Amino acid sequence: MISARNVTLAFGKRVLFDEVNISFTKGNCYGIIGANGAGKSTFLKILSGEIEPNKGTVEITPGERMAVLKQNQFEFDEQTVLNTVLMGHKRMWEVMHAKDALYAKEDFTEEDGIKAGEMEAEFGEMGGYESESNAASLLSDLGVKEEMHQDLMKDIPSNFKLRVLLAQSLFGNPDILLLDEPTNGLDIETIGWLENFLADYQNIVLVVSHDRHFLDTVCTHVSDVDRSKIKTFTGNYSFWYESSQLMARQMSDKNKKNEDKRAALLDFIARFSANASKSKQATSRKKALEKLTIEEIEPSNRKYPGIIFQPLREVGNQILNVEKLKKEVDGRVLFKDVSFSVSKNDKIAFLSRDPLAITYFFDIINNNGKADGGTYEWGTTITSAYLPMEHNAFFNEPLSLMDWLRQYVPSHVTDADEPFIRGFLGKMLFSGDDVMKKTNVLSGGEKVRCMVSKMMLQNPNVTILDQPTNHLDLESIQSFNEGCQNFPGVVLITSHDHTFMQTVANRVIELTPKGIIDRLMTFDEYMEDKRVQELRAEMYA
Repeated sequence: MISARNVTLAFGKRVLFDEVNISFTKGNCYGIIGANGAGKSTFLKILSGEIEPNKGTVEITPGERMAVLKQNQFEFDEQTVLNTVLMGHKRMWEVMHAKDALYAKEDFTEEDGIKAGEMEAEFGEMGGYESESNAASLLSDLGVKEEMHQDLMKDIPSNFKLRVLLAQSLFGNPDILLLDEPTNGLDIETIGWLENFLADYQNIVLVVSHDRHFLDTVCTHVSDVDRSKIKTFTGNYSFWYESSQLMARQMSDKNKKNEDKRAALLDFIARFSANASKSKQATSRKKALEKLTIEEIEPSNRKYPGIIFQPLREVGNQILNVEKLKKEVDGRVLFKDVSFSVSKNDKIAFLSRDPLAITYFFDIINNNGKADGGTYEWGTTITSAYLPMEHNAFFNEPLSLMDWLRQYVPSHVTDADEPFIRGFLGKMLFSGDDVMKKTNVLSGGEKVRCMVSKMMLQNPNVTILDQPTNHLDLESIQSFNEGCQNFPGVVLITSHDHTFMQTVANRVIELTPKGIIDRLMTFDEYMEDKRVQELRAEMYA
């Protein structure tokens, strides 16, 4: 078990944590959630001892080992990939080197022999004799090929360094595992492996992540960082979100009898429990919701943006036609022979094993880049709004948010006065004096929220979204997701957010160096279809 007792931390006048008391127990995985800046990562650093609180203590059951996902990619530059993973078990690494040093002594005594024997016994108990093969297996499961295992960390690409550091934290079955954004830099297949690994993990896991599908798959509990406190709720992220929303509606419904409200909540818990029993989670975790009492459910204090795209007109019969589109970069084929037509009601998830492919494709169809071959044509009824992955170029001038958004008011709007502009900014939670903030000092999340305000202002009937969840907190991601689900127009989207792709898209198009795969199905159906996976292997071979 690991506990925080009366933990308080303040930076100047800003109180991040105030008398926090919380415990985490074996067999559970806790998703640490909270708005950007609430202190999720800081709390993990307090638990790991990296940050000392102003007051309070962290207590760990004696003898239990903690592992932390390191964030510094350069810390192990002079170590081999395999040794970096082995160093994740600090005591095992120390014993291994201590006994090797003992055996290397020229005047090896009987006393040294006794000491070496004790070390060999301890090394064996920790699984030391299988450690190299276990570390190698872990690396391979995370997509780090065997030929890289003896390379120095400084010589491998940065996206592989992230995987090595993740393997380091998972190595040796730690009793307490602290993971801050572990899915960063991972592809869909590797995220799936990690989900299965953690869902079956029998010790304590605390994870900070903005990936809702990942949280839903691995978490038995949610620990909500809000108003300088942390409170734990049973269930995964979706259960926490939907139950808190239901409780808020129940509390506001003055006309509904208490027994009816209670019955609705019990029914909701039962339905979620049934779904949990079908998930990837281990059997020990399926029982969590069954033990839940209604009293544990509370309405959330969160503020959610209002993301609502309202088309000025319906799309016509011709939306987008693409013929034989091709793009190469530095001699590398990103995609070719891209031909398809978009139909009414299409919400298309775009995939590629090369993330540059989709960014270049979206830039091309938005007139921000040139293809090396082929054509595309938009219908005359189309008004599109594009959220590019890189949008810093929109924020070079030090304009107030009011003036920044005003420059994007469409020509059909004749009454773009201050209340009108404030209304769009307010939907994205910029209120009061916030609207006078200068755009050149905005955080990454604030810039995305400004871009979404700009998109809503355009009244599009087609939205094009390149990694829309980047920099956003869970509340904004949830609202964005629901806004796209409810949008009556066409959506073209690519995202690392599994839930976004699954719940929005009804069609999947994958761009490959040999052509496209185009299927009218959900994202999950696409990823689970054996014939599709065989075809994918051929297209990338």
